[in-house]
Amino acid sequence: MTRFTRRIAAALLCACSCAAAVGGCAAPGGLAEGDPAPPVSAQPQPEALWPAWAQESARAPGAPVGRREAAPKALESAPEVGPGGLRAVDALEVARADPRMSQALGGTSITAPGRAGVRPPVYRDLTGDGQPELVVAADVATGRTALTVYTTARGKIYPVLFTIGRQIAAEAVGEDLLIRTAADDGSEQAVRYHWDGERMTVVSDERRFDKAARRCDAEERALPGRAAGDGQVCR
Repeated sequence: MTRFTRRIAAALLCACSCAAAVGGCAAPGGLAEGDPAPPVSAQPQPEALWPAWAQESARAPGAPVGRREAAPKALESAPEVGPGGLRAVDALEVARADPRMSQALGGTSITAPGRAGVRPPVYRDLTGDGQPELVVAADVATGRTALTVYTTARGKIYPVLFTIGRQIAAEAVGEDLLIRTAADDGSEQAVRYHWDGERMTVVSDERRFDKAARRCDAEERALPGRAAGDGQVCR
C-alpha cells in the first residue's frame, strides 16, 4: 500500500468513527438500547352476526352485493324512536315500513337457516356514536337474502345500507360490516362496508377462490373464465 492510499484509508476510517459517534448506539428502527417498545393495539376480529348462516353461505351460490346506495331518506311510516333507541322499536315494523325490505317479508320469523323468513334482528354500533344500529335480514324462498342496516337521527329511522345476495353471511369487524356471498363459479365475495358519516360505503371488495378445490379430470372441462389449476369448476 502506498503512502497516498494509506492516507485515504485513514481518512475513511476517521469519517466512519465520527458518524458512529454522532449517531449513537440506536438500533435499527430508531429505538435506542433500553427504550421500551411501543404497545401493540389489538385488531378487531370478525364476529358473525348470524353464526348459523355463516357456514351455510359458504356452500350456497350467490350474486354480487350492491355497491352504491342513493342518499338515505327517513322511512315515512316507520315507528318513531324514543329514548330507548332502536332496541325499543319493533324490528319487523321497521322492515315493513321499508319499501325495499317489505318485498322480502313473506315468511315468518326464523331462528335457523333452511327456510324462508326473517332472521333475528341484530343490534350493533356501526357508526361509532355509541348507539347500536339495527340489522335486519330476510331469507326468501328463491334462496336469496335481503339485508338492510338502519340508523336513527332526530327520532327518525334511516336505511343506510341495502344489499341482496344468495344466503348472505354477515360479520362485524370492529365498527365495519363484512358481507360474504358465494358465487356460481365457486368463489366467495367479501365486501367490507364502513360508515362515512352518511351511509355505509364499500371500503374493500375481494373475490377469493377455493384453492382446495380439485383439478378437473382429463374427461372434464373447466368452466369459461377460470384459469387452469386449483380452484377450477368442472363440468
